[in-house]
Amino acid sequence: MSNNELTTIYVCQGTGCVSAKSQEITEALAKAVAEAGLKDVKVDFTGCQEFCEQGPVAIVQPDGIFYTHLTVDDIPEIVTSHLRDGKPVERLYYTDPVTNEKVPLYKDITFNKKQTRIILRNCGRVNPENIEDYLAEGSYEGLRKALSMTPEEVIAEVKKAGLRGRGGAGFPTATKWELCRNAPGDQKYMICNADEGDPGAFMDSATMEGDPHTVIGGMAIAAYAIGASEGYIYIRAEYPLAIKRLTIAINQAEEHGFLGENIMGSGFTFKLKIKKGAGAFVCGEETAMMASIEGRRGMPRSRPPFPANYGLRGKPTTINNVKTLATIPAIIFKGADWYAAYGTEKSKGTAVFALSGKIVSSGLVEVPMGTKLREIIYDIGGGIPKGKKFKAIQTGGPSGGCLPASFLDSPVDYESLAAAGSIMGSGGMVVMDEDTCMVDVARYFSAFTHAESCGKCVPCRVGMHQMLEILRRICKGQGTPEDIPTLQKLANDIKKGSLCGLGQGAPNPVLTTLRYFMDEYKAHIEEHRCPGLVCPDLIQFYILPDKCQGCGICAKECPSQAIAGGKRMVHVIDQAKCLKCGVCIESCPEKFQAIVRVSGEKIDVPDKPVPVKQL
Repeated sequence: MSNNELTTIYVCQGTGCVSAKSQEITEALAKAVAEAGLKDVKVDFTGCQEFCEQGPVAIVQPDGIFYTHLTVDDIPEIVTSHLRDGKPVERLYYTDPVTNEKVPLYKDITFNKKQTRIILRNCGRVNPENIEDYLAEGSYEGLRKALSMTPEEVIAEVKKAGLRGRGGAGFPTATKWELCRNAPGDQKYMICNADEGDPGAFMDSATMEGDPHTVIGGMAIAAYAIGASEGYIYIRAEYPLAIKRLTIAINQAEEHGFLGENIMGSGFTFKLKIKKGAGAFVCGEETAMMASIEGRRGMPRSRPPFPANYGLRGKPTTINNVKTLATIPAIIFKGADWYAAYGTEKSKGTAVFALSGKIVSSGLVEVPMGTKLREIIYDIGGGIPKGKKFKAIQTGGPSGGCLPASFLDSPVDYESLAAAGSIMGSGGMVVMDEDTCMVDVARYFSAFTHAESCGKCVPCRVGMHQMLEILRRICKGQGTPEDIPTLQKLANDIKKGSLCGLGQGAPNPVLTTLRYFMDEYKAHIEEHRCPGLVCPDLIQFYILPDKCQGCGICAKECPSQAIAGGKRMVHVIDQAKCLKCGVCIESCPEKFQAIVRVSGEKIDVPDKPVPVKQL
């Protein structure tokens, strides 16, 4: 660069970018910068920079230039043109999907403009393995301030802020702490629930990978408030990068006196350990999680007694989600009034969502509570790709509901989503377009929760099995009109009778698809037709004789050799052999579009290959 100001290029090393070889990009950058002799340039890495769909990504500071879809081959040009000569590489800028214009600065990208980052305030900005970065950002000042207050004052501040648990249920955080603090007992425990297992969810893992010290600081404040001297971060073993960075951060925090004995000279002691879970979804439930930490099979138990009175090893225990704990230091440091200024009357602050599915820009999104779904999907996410129509969105993971387009202008908060039949959940947000089969969606999530059920209680164990079998029959075109009321009764009985949140929430996808997409159930049952052209037993693939050019590409790509036909011959699909995989449609040249997928209709095509008509 032309001036003497230190320039730092931060390469994203969240899980998504690491899987796309961002570590190799970081190494190549460091080598190229050294070989170029650029003394005023530093190469570093961060956790998730939130814009996962564009990865691997990097941001150059202090100018804020943002590069997307990087490869090792791009490094020489970045180093020579930008870092040495001061001319950014425009071809690597983000391309706005609506305007098709190049956007050089990270802050100007539409995906970022409407976000408000409190939970994710440090993610993508600091090196998660370097505590000095955190100290420069004042990340442990919230803990320092908390230790200057009484535990009761800390709880009162969190109560005034209106923080509710970000793990799904939305229970008031301060109330949970207060119950545990007031419970009798000489030993108390603080647990961080990092057992994120929802399909399509990656909020907690990204937070731990990108900002582990904030989570640790939040745990220490919570432990001080409830009177706990020991704590656990319960995290599934499938998150090796998060575990690695948490381990480094815990060791660094101990070395700097933010964990261990006599923290910051306050007389407060808090020791923190990591407990790896084996990946059972049910262990996200509090009592099942504590059983797992104790070395027993992770199965929920009846409540009361509640964990605040009888928790880990029979002692008073508080369990908070990753995002809840990451919020705590900011509330204490900046004050309850600052935090309560965000959100709605009953749902304060911000929420983080893993925006995924049929969306132009996927990634982590943090917005104030009360933000409308339309803003999240269209203003931040860029809308539905390929000009498709929006059909539904599922919030809250496998226990959440599927909401149609009529809810696009509904606010995202605990009360509004519950009234619609869905939940806030831990923050999964899956967008579906017009090509989605809602019956198949209900079947998919029912299969997931059925497989993850611990089997302890009859409503969940037996009820989910029966519900899944009915959905499978409907998807095969074997349903009957009586299946609809049976599904509704089963779903309500499972919801009312299950022991824990897994069973109580598992029927939500079924209930909401029945409520808002009944026409699709009727199409499957009465017409043996799948409107979304998804269910294999109800769809057929045909090659149109007036469009087929006999190129043979589809026949070569077909995995079941179901397509017959020679050169310059109209090809034919053997329906008995067809796997309904759709490879033929994907491989057919776009200029021909000779293959169609239909449901509930038969197209008149030759039963054997014939010569292509001369055009």
